[in-house]
Amino acid sequence: MNDSGRPYCNFLKKDLTALRQRKTCLISENKRTLHTPLPEAQSNRLENEDDKQASNGTSCWTERSITPPGAQPPNTILVLLVLGLSFATRFYKLAEPPHICWDETHFGKMGSYYINRTFFFDVHPPLGKILIGLAGYMTGYDGTFPFVKPGDKYGHHNYWGMRGFCAALGSSLPVFAYFIVLELSHSNSAALIAAALLIFDTGSITISQYILLDPILMFFIMGAVLSMVKFNQQKPFCASWWLWLLLTGVNLSGAIGVKFVGLFVILLVGLNTAGDLWALLGDLQLSLVDVAKHLLARVTGLILLPLLLYVTVFAVHFAVLNKSGPGDGFFSSAFQSRLIGNNLHNASMPKYLAYGSTITVKNLRIAGGYLHSHWHLYPEGVGAKQQQVTAYLHKDYNNLWLVHKPDDGQGETKGFLDVWTLSEAPMTRKHFQVTGYGINGSGDSNDLWRLEVCGGRRGDPVKVLRSKVRLLHVATGCVLYSSGKTLPKWGWEQVEVTCSPYLKETPNSQWNIEDHINPKLPNISLSVLKPHFLEILLESHIVMIRGNSGLKPKDSEINSRPWHWPINYQGLRFSGVNETEYRVYLLGNPVTWWLNLACLGLYAVMVAVASIALQRDVHLKHCWVLMRGGGQLVLGWLLHYAPFYTMGRILYYHHYFPAMLFSSMLTGLTLDTLLHSADLFLSPPRADWLLRLGQVALLFSVLYSFYIFHPLSYGMRGPLAHEPGSAMAGLKWMDSWEF
Repeated sequence: MNDSGRPYCNFLKKDLTALRQRKTCLISENKRTLHTPLPEAQSNRLENEDDKQASNGTSCWTERSITPPGAQPPNTILVLLVLGLSFATRFYKLAEPPHICWDETHFGKMGSYYINRTFFFDVHPPLGKILIGLAGYMTGYDGTFPFVKPGDKYGHHNYWGMRGFCAALGSSLPVFAYFIVLELSHSNSAALIAAALLIFDTGSITISQYILLDPILMFFIMGAVLSMVKFNQQKPFCASWWLWLLLTGVNLSGAIGVKFVGLFVILLVGLNTAGDLWALLGDLQLSLVDVAKHLLARVTGLILLPLLLYVTVFAVHFAVLNKSGPGDGFFSSAFQSRLIGNNLHNASMPKYLAYGSTITVKNLRIAGGYLHSHWHLYPEGVGAKQQQVTAYLHKDYNNLWLVHKPDDGQGETKGFLDVWTLSEAPMTRKHFQVTGYGINGSGDSNDLWRLEVCGGRRGDPVKVLRSKVRLLHVATGCVLYSSGKTLPKWGWEQVEVTCSPYLKETPNSQWNIEDHINPKLPNISLSVLKPHFLEILLESHIVMIRGNSGLKPKDSEINSRPWHWPINYQGLRFSGVNETEYRVYLLGNPVTWWLNLACLGLYAVMVAVASIALQRDVHLKHCWVLMRGGGQLVLGWLLHYAPFYTMGRILYYHHYFPAMLFSSMLTGLTLDTLLHSADLFLSPPRADWLLRLGQVALLFSVLYSFYIFHPLSYGMRGPLAHEPGSAMAGLKWMDSWEF
C-alpha cells in the first residue's frame, strides 16, 4: 500500500500496455514483483523508468504479445536441412526387411480389412488403421496378404506404400520439433538441437519405418502442440489466429482418433487454454463480451470441431466395414445384425421370448461367448461329474437351448441347466459350479431359472437382440456368470461359466437372446431392431475401453515398467532373434536418451536458480523463456508419461515415445539456454567461443552415437553383440539390451 492507502499496483499508467497485459505489479521483465510498499521516491523513480521504456518502445514482451524482442525467424537453410535429414534417415532401407516385423502383423492386417470392408475389433479408435488402409489402397496394395505372423515374407505384395506413409509422418516429427522450440525459445540454435536429437535417434527412426500406429499418433500430437504455440502468438481474431486455432482442433481429433492416449495432448491444450482464458478475464481492457467471444471461439475450435471430426471418423469406420468378420463376436447381437454375411443380417424371428422357444444366449462381456453345453463331463476332482457348461466364442449347434415350463420338456443334450450347490466352480472360488443335469429330461429343483430384464420390472417381456437379461437361479438366488477365465484342456479351453452369489449387474452376468426359433409365434424382420448410429458408437467405445482394461500381461510375457523407459533400460525386438536372421531392435540412441534424462534434472536446477535470482531482483537472460517455454514442455512430458504409472494394463517400451518428444525438445531449450548463459561468467569473445564449442561437441556426440548404433535401426546380421566377431561388440552397455 502507498501513503494514500491505495494498492501500490495503481502506479501502472494507461500507456503501459505490456505491463497491463501481465496483470501483475511487475515493473519490467528484469524486476521482481512488488509484494511490499516501496518508499515514495523509489516508486516515482521506477515509474519514470517505465515511462521511458514505454516511450522508447523497449518494454518487455509477455506471453500474450505477438513477437518478443530478439526473436529469430526460421532459418530457411536450417529448415531444409532438418527436413532433408529427417526424410533421408526414415526412408533409408525402408523396404528392409521384406517380411512382417512386430506389430505389422496387426495393423497391416487391419489395413487389409478396410480394403476388403471386413469388420474387425481393435482396442484403439479407427483413424490410424483407416489411414494405413487408405495408404495401401492408394499405392496399389490389394488387401490380400494375410499378415499371419512376424517373419512371414511379403513376396510380391506391395507393402512399401503403408510403410512409406508411416515413415513420411515420422519424418515430420523433427521438423515439428524445430518449429515448436523456435516458437518457445525464439532461438534457431535451440530448435536445431531439439531437431537433431530426434533426427539421429535410432528409436525414433525404427518406430517410424514400419506399419504402426505410433508415427501417426505422434504426428497428430506434435501437430497439436505446434498449432497451439503458433496460435498463442497470433493477434486475436485475425485469419491466422483462426487458422491455428482450427488446426489445433483438427490435430486433437486426430490424436485421440488414433489412440486413446491422445487424451493427454488434449489435456495439455486444455490446461493451456484455461490459463489463457483466465488471463483474458483479468485483462481490464477487455469487456466481458470480448471475453465471451474468446471463450466461444475456443469452444468451437477446441471442443465442437474435434468432437465432430472424431464422430465422423467412426461414421466412416462403420460405413466402410459393413461385412461380417472376425470382430463380430466382440459386439452385441443387435450390432451384428448390421453386418452383411452375419446370420442375423436381414434375418427374421419372433420378437419376444416365449415358452417352447429354441434360443442361443450370448454373454455381454467382451468375447463373452455363447452359453454352451456338450456331452463331455467335468473330470474327477472337479465338482460334480456332470455335463460341462461353458461359454463358446463361435456359433455351434451345442449353443442351442430350449425354454420350457418347469414341468415340461427336455434339453438338447437331455440335460437341464443346473447349479451344483455342493461344489465350487472349477476356477472361480466362492462361485457355484454350473452343469448340465438330468436323465432323459428329468431334473430337480436346481434346474429352475428366472429371467429378469436389466433395468426393467418383473414380468417385462424379453425382446430378442435388444433386452439385457440376467438368469437368476431360483433355489440359491445366484446369477449365471461368464468369468472370462479359460478352462484347461479338459474343458476344451472354452470360457468358464459359473453361478455367482454376487448380484451386482456387470457384463459378465448380463446376457441377450440372439437366435430365436418358435414356430408358434410370428416372425419379424430384425432390420427393425437394428441399433442407430449413436447406439453403435457408444457400444464400440464401451467395447474398446473394456478391451484396453483387459490387456493384462500373460504368464510368459515380460511387462515393461514405466521407470525403465527414460533410462533406456530395455528395447523391443522388431525382427529376428539369432545370428542367421535379419535383426532389428527398437532402442533409443543411448546418448540422446541419457542426455534427455540429465536435462530433466538440469532444467529443475536452472529454474530454481532463475527463480531465486528474480526474487533477489537480479536479471538473468532467457529466464522467462526457460520458465515459460520450458514449463510447457515439462508439462507435456509429465502428461504423456506419469499416467502410465496408474495403468493396470500391459505396458511396452514404445509407449514412452510421445513423452520422449517433449523431453528432447526440453533438452534443446535447456542446453541452448545454458550455453547462452556463458556471458554471465566470461567476456564476450570467450563466451562466444564456449558457446560454439559446446554446440559442436553436442552435435558431434549425437552424430557419433548414431553412427555406432545405427545398425539397430537399419538391420544387423551375424553374431550377437556378446559374441566374438559381432559388429556390435562392445556396444551392449546394459545387460538388459537384447541385440
